[in-house]
Amino acid sequence: MDAEILCIGSELLHGDIVNTNARYISKKLAEIAINVHYQTVVGDNADRIKKAFDIGFSRADIVICTGGLGPTQDDITKETLAEYFGVEMIYDEESYQHVVNMYQRFRRSVPKNNIKQAYFPKGSIILNNPNGTANGCIYRGKDKEGNYKIGILLPGPPKEMEPLMDSEVIPYLKEFSSWVVYGEKILVMNIGEAAAEEMVIDLIKEQTNPTIAPFASAGKVVFRVTAKAESKEKCIELIKPLKEELINRFGKENAYAVSSGKVEDKVAELLLDKNLTIAVAESLTGGLVASKLVSYPGISESFLEGFITYSNESKIKTLKVKEETLKKYGAVSEETAKEMAYGAAKVAGADIGLSTTGVAGPSGGSKEKPVGLVYVCVYYNGKYELKEIHATGVRDTIRERAATRVIDLVRTCVEE
Repeated sequence: MDAEILCIGSELLHGDIVNTNARYISKKLAEIAINVHYQTVVGDNADRIKKAFDIGFSRADIVICTGGLGPTQDDITKETLAEYFGVEMIYDEESYQHVVNMYQRFRRSVPKNNIKQAYFPKGSIILNNPNGTANGCIYRGKDKEGNYKIGILLPGPPKEMEPLMDSEVIPYLKEFSSWVVYGEKILVMNIGEAAAEEMVIDLIKEQTNPTIAPFASAGKVVFRVTAKAESKEKCIELIKPLKEELINRFGKENAYAVSSGKVEDKVAELLLDKNLTIAVAESLTGGLVASKLVSYPGISESFLEGFITYSNESKIKTLKVKEETLKKYGAVSEETAKEMAYGAAKVAGADIGLSTTGVAGPSGGSKEKPVGLVYVCVYYNGKYELKEIHATGVRDTIRERAATRVIDLVRTCVEE
């Protein structure tokens, strides 16, 4: 089956709100082998919403819509769906009581126009929304050509939409799909996107099931291997030999499997598994490395301390970097990176210390030390592992590349 995602709201078009709903719905539909070929965003305009429904149902079996379920006059999503299928809107007492109960929780009286939220296309399956006043609904009926179509209406706020998608919509749609789609991610470091693709281009050209899809991010390339089968277990069986072949071609020192596609998750798992502690000293990245690591649940067993030593004075005072080192070599140097990593480990009493220092730009560079010059270092077991990076891109991209590389450098040191 094919689905189209229709997100309603002028605030989405104006850029006031990031459209995370489409991403979430797409991922959930992919898991049950329902294709999404189009995503549409339309503002709060009756004519354009009607046209979007007409187009959506003309090229998909299912249209999942978010937004436009509120009590105001411009909230016309339900009315538009009813008009498309040629059914009337009917009152649902339980939905009105739901609105009343939600208002009572905040000790407020229900405005008269909220009764609008209790009307639905006749024959709908009503989806109770425990996190807001706007109940959603599912309607299945025939279009003008006599083909069955499914319209699913969900509230716009993600905190309301996502639980309904998980608990109500996916179980309903599973009845129309007997397949499972499952994917795993291979993370590739130290190899550019074009070079990485060239190394496996024969596999990509010959792919059927499973499939391979590469995409690049700052400092890494991720290959998603996806299989379609009657069960997750069968998908894993299909993926395994291809996953092993990819890692073999890229080299185990450069590639590894991680479900999230995040370097920091692999490293956090490694640190916890080996009972190693770590401390972080950041200049260029300004806390980005620490933020990535502490996003992993349970990392408090390994992560001891993070130091943001942006100024030379803080490097000297906090990490005990030698003043003469800074004067002779500068803050952006191999020597300073090493002393920062060592200082982080010693001050925190950690097994591992890592550091980042560099020129993020857009200004501040020189001929000797241009924008994008970065040094990252890991101190572990009395040894230093240092990398000089020449990163390109805007300030945040350079910082992201540095954070990703130094975290992966921890993996390399620990595995060796």
